[in-house]
Amino acid sequence: MNILHIIASVNPEHGGPIEGVLRQNENSGAFGHRREIASLDPPGAEWLRSFPMVVHALGGSRPPDADRSWAHPLARYGVSWRYIRWLRRHAREFDVIVVNGLWNFTTLGFLLSGGLRGRPYVVYTHGMLDPWFRRSAPLKHVLKQMVWWFADGLVVNNAAGVFFTAEEERVLADGAFWPYRAKPVVVPYGAGDVPPDHAAQDAAFAAAAPRLGARPYLLFLSRIHPKKGLDLAIAAFARHAAARPDLQFVIAGPDQSGLRPALEAQVAAAGLAARVHWTGMLKGDAKWGALRNAEALFLPSHQENFGIVVAEALACGVPVLISDKINIWREIVADGAGLVGPDTEAGASAVLQQFLALTPEGKSDMKARARGCYTLRFDVRKATEAMFNAIARVTAGR
Repeated sequence: MNILHIIASVNPEHGGPIEGVLRQNENSGAFGHRREIASLDPPGAEWLRSFPMVVHALGGSRPPDADRSWAHPLARYGVSWRYIRWLRRHAREFDVIVVNGLWNFTTLGFLLSGGLRGRPYVVYTHGMLDPWFRRSAPLKHVLKQMVWWFADGLVVNNAAGVFFTAEEERVLADGAFWPYRAKPVVVPYGAGDVPPDHAAQDAAFAAAAPRLGARPYLLFLSRIHPKKGLDLAIAAFARHAAARPDLQFVIAGPDQSGLRPALEAQVAAAGLAARVHWTGMLKGDAKWGALRNAEALFLPSHQENFGIVVAEALACGVPVLISDKINIWREIVADGAGLVGPDTEAGASAVLQQFLALTPEGKSDMKARARGCYTLRFDVRKATEAMFNAIARVTAGR
């Protein structure tokens, strides 16, 4: 099967969707499938130079960015006529098209290229129909509803299948916009297993966090974005820091929304600047070293359809301390692979307090359960096979 993924950007700083595509691609060869990407990236973007898949970069001089100021609405949305022309010429070279994400020009451009009358296609919403966005940005939701009527809703409602990564995500999306006539399919999502070169990972992470040394630490590994709840994690750490004077907090991720100065002020006001380590975005060995050696991953997000970093932590046998707004939280609880609470300051504090109160035996048991949870539910090899089977099933006969 020849598969074309369309996505706003392949920039790894944009988070989970492109990471999922990459990890699935590593296992595609075993199933005899060929995959390419059409994106709205600028053709000369630096992140394309070492990208391990064929990418047709069809954007303008600036990539689409959901966090960019409204001062550049067309650039922010990613309008590109090159993208439309390319799809008209080449879409029929593929057996199926996978639309990754919503609310950017990939969907409208797909529609304008004649995509509804072309090759079979499926949509991965990647959490973008979650009602959290309606509550957190009501004006933006009104604008999205208008876009839904003439663009994204037409693409979603006419897809052979709309893929959700967890049952919780499917339920939350139902009725988020009107009209909603999607054909929902829950398809397991996965993350790659931890690579074997642990010495290189340890060295790379040590270089990224030179003040840390060998001291134990909690890890926040994600974009610094309002929905990620980093302010809640900092507040919880501040509340319980005195109980574990040796415990550090590593914050790893790109600041895409300009939040870091305010968060650094929050840390300083709590008197914890010496115990909090800001590394910026971690990739490759440095990322895996940070995950493998953490006491726990701490991610009290307000919204997360899956959370690839959660699955990666589980692969490393690291317990996860998360909110019940990460849509795989039920699986975490069922397997005893971590602790879950509400996405509030009190909820994050309670989760951390419970974790710190565990005995050494309790922590060892949770680590083993974390690895078991990954193997059972989130191994990317199983998830990739499930995705291909779902694509074949929903597009049969179209």
